[in-house]
Amino acid sequence: MAGRRPRSWFRLISGLIMALLCLLLIYELIMFGMVVWYAHRDPGSSAIMRQELAQLRETDPDAKLAYTWVPYDRISVSLKRAVVASEDANFTGHDGVEWEAIRRAWEYNQDQQSQGRSRMRGGSTITQQLAKNLFLSGSRSYLRKGQELVLTYMIEHTMTKERILELYLNVAEWGVGVFGAQAAARHYYGVSAAQLSPAQAARLAAMLPNPRYYDKHRNTAYLNSRTNTLLRRMRLVDIP
Repeated sequence: MAGRRPRSWFRLISGLIMALLCLLLIYELIMFGMVVWYAHRDPGSSAIMRQELAQLRETDPDAKLAYTWVPYDRISVSLKRAVVASEDANFTGHDGVEWEAIRRAWEYNQDQQSQGRSRMRGGSTITQQLAKNLFLSGSRSYLRKGQELVLTYMIEHTMTKERILELYLNVAEWGVGVFGAQAAARHYYGVSAAQLSPAQAARLAAMLPNPRYYDKHRNTAYLNSRTNTLLRRMRLVDIP
């Protein structure tokens, strides 16, 4: 009897591992199906939108998001260039992840922390940000980051670069309850996404790393400086 017990435990543990792997495979197949769906269908909302709306309704049950989908050809070329220049200058040239950019961002952030500074730099590509915004929560963990990478490669191998940028520009957060290029253009400038000037586009792109803060602090020295930098850089990047 004593000799059988280890084998029983081994079978139990093996069975649990296999069950977990099967559940993980099913989950990833579901996520892949959603990626394929969004390659051809426009989303009515995103994971980040739903999370934001739930938070807003904790204090205001009638809260609504500002969000209107617009197709790629009705978004200012200036905004496309400014966003790529700001968030992912090599967008058209990589396969979803820029490992060198992640390393540089990590080293920069470590240096900032050692000097007691709060401004951090992200190393995520536009595709990674889309994976997070569209499918995942805003929480930070190694598990969520791992799932983000899986989704990133799914997106890159399923969608065109134009579709990825179209989705990103439509679901990106641009302020408190403000999502997408059209809502951002209306919220800040009273124009459509197609009518944004280069200066307006550069300013919106400069807000992306911390949109809720810049929604309430629209004339900081950093935001002005970053806008001018993007105005120079946006002419140099490639867009799909």
